[in-house]
Amino acid sequence: MAVPLRVVSVERSLFEGEVDGQGRPFLVCLGAEGELGILPRHAPLLTTLRPGPMLIRNGSEETELFVGGGFLEVLPDRVTVLADVAERAEEISEEAAEEARRRAQERLAGQLSPEEEAEMIHILETAEARLRLSRIRRGRPG
Repeated sequence: MAVPLRVVSVERSLFEGEVDGQGRPFLVCLGAEGELGILPRHAPLLTTLRPGPMLIRNGSEETELFVGGGFLEVLPDRVTVLADVAERAEEISEEAAEEARRRAQERLAGQLSPEEEAEMIHILETAEARLRLSRIRRGRPG
């Protein structure tokens, strides 16, 4: 059973089409409470997304994205991901992610307001999730 899926960020649309995981979850991502696998006829759901990888399956094709937070909405007739930041896994710059992590760690070592600290923690988590995905992809054969 094919399900319409749309993944968009503030900057662009990263995926739009009908997907069918052929018995496996067609969408796997990190929600507020942990990893989510979405299958056809999933119960309606609205959740925040944590920074991390997002896997889209359509038959034998798999698309890997990085999502830096946002929202996932599952409705009976469609699934929508509204991402704060998103990019294709192969577009991740390991050097830029490493630099963002270093800057966030330096800022966290200083005196920050609670709001600044929360922002730096989010930036650090996002950079570390980007690095993990980049390093996993680099370690894969082919």
